[in-house]
Amino acid sequence: MAVFDRSFYGRSPIEVAQELIGKRLVRRTHTGLCSGVIVETEAYLAAGDPASHSFRGRTRKNSTMFGRAGLLYVYPIHARYCLNAVTESRGVASAVLIRAIVPVQGIEVMRQRRGCELRDLARGPARLCEALDVDRRLDGWDLTRGARIWIEHDDNQPLGECEISTSPRIGVTSAHDLELRFFLRDCEFVSGPRNAIRRMKE
Repeated sequence: MAVFDRSFYGRSPIEVAQELIGKRLVRRTHTGLCSGVIVETEAYLAAGDPASHSFRGRTRKNSTMFGRAGLLYVYPIHARYCLNAVTESRGVASAVLIRAIVPVQGIEVMRQRRGCELRDLARGPARLCEALDVDRRLDGWDLTRGARIWIEHDDNQPLGECEISTSPRIGVTSAHDLELRFFLRDCEFVSGPRNAIRRMKE
């Protein structure tokens, strides 16, 4: 298990969002271990990004975003939840939203929680949190601890070479022009529309 340390997260959310594609998100509960390969992320910037929860300053609800890199920021949406990895440094409120994974381990447990077919278990941030049993109780959890929930390097991930594409973020009400969504090209487990997509230039 090669859990990412704080230095991995302590960088630009754009860099982290791209590099998380192909990595494994792992969740441990009393029902067992569930994990999946990350195939879709979105970056939220600390400055000049009105779509970010931190744009209007620190509040009780978004305070985790202002914490140290590597914390888990969990927020509610329509009676469900979304999970983010906090990036950069303490006081610089940026984060990466994990939008979708390809389930790899604990699939039956995820099915019991979600009651749907494999493709829809974790395709979208709220579905992902339901599949992994993530809610506000995990807000502020340290992803670098390698316990309860973490992200690790996966030498055996089943997706082959990751060809990453970009697009504008999904469901934001502002900053529509920023191409800060990153996803595995041609992956059926990715959420959202496939149009207006371009291949990311290296």
